[in-house]
Amino acid sequence: MTAQNSLSVLILTANEEKNIDKCLASIKPINAKVFIIDSLSKDHTVEIAESMGATVLQRPWTTYAEQYNWGLDNAGIKTPWVMRMDADEEITPELADALNKFLMNPPDDISGLYVRRRVYFMGQWIRHGGYYPTWLLRIFRNGLGRCETLFMDEHIVVSEGKTISIHEDIIDKNNKDLTFWTEKHNGYASREVKDILNKEKPNGANKTPELVNASMTGHQDSTKRLAKDNLYLRLPLFIRPFLYFIYRYFIKLGFLDGKRGLIFHFLQAFWYRFLVDAKLYEYRLQEKYRSHE
Repeated sequence: MTAQNSLSVLILTANEEKNIDKCLASIKPINAKVFIIDSLSKDHTVEIAESMGATVLQRPWTTYAEQYNWGLDNAGIKTPWVMRMDADEEITPELADALNKFLMNPPDDISGLYVRRRVYFMGQWIRHGGYYPTWLLRIFRNGLGRCETLFMDEHIVVSEGKTISIHEDIIDKNNKDLTFWTEKHNGYASREVKDILNKEKPNGANKTPELVNASMTGHQDSTKRLAKDNLYLRLPLFIRPFLYFIYRYFIKLGFLDGKRGLIFHFLQAFWYRFLVDAKLYEYRLQEKYRSHE
């Protein structure tokens, strides 16, 4: 069996004309069927994707998890395996070779595959600061994998079977500028605040379904989430971004990534985390004022 009749790739897009062509070009060596759920792009994303053989469905944006799960349910994916990719990601030739070999004869008890993500910022690979390797479950059996219903940092989890790791990389290399990066992370901060507030609600129905799936247990994603929930989020507001930046930049050697690494680690480990705290503080302040009205 070849990748062409055993694997489909599902991608979400919104104005990704600067990235989608390199993403789709990197998929060609695995010869997989590509499905794109596009959120009414106003640029040439759809034309580029269709010209490169992708099947495009249109749907207004809601949340990443809802959009992705809608694609799993409605795109008409018939292959036994599905791969999650983002429009600004690429499959390395080494990963393509590993996937082609795996798909020739996948073990019956394996339901998901973890791969490494290699992040580039301003054209530079971010090797340090604890940012590489980041292991993510990206390939899963059709019908067994779903995206967690979180607003931020959503993972694919599988409902049964074992997972294994492939020691090859997906490249995360966005071709958009720093203004786009900061605007995107401003939106991420608002989404993360929603998740934090949901965790604080006493009603179990409002709790996010984190770590309930065995496919994440013991993996890097579950370890990081446990550390965040049980350590980071229990530290005082505005103090924890400082501590996190010190941990990333000095203890985890982020300074070895040079000037572009300094910009990345400062923005991602300090500015972004401080912005989340500021938005959380603003929400609680507004709630306090409302309660006294």
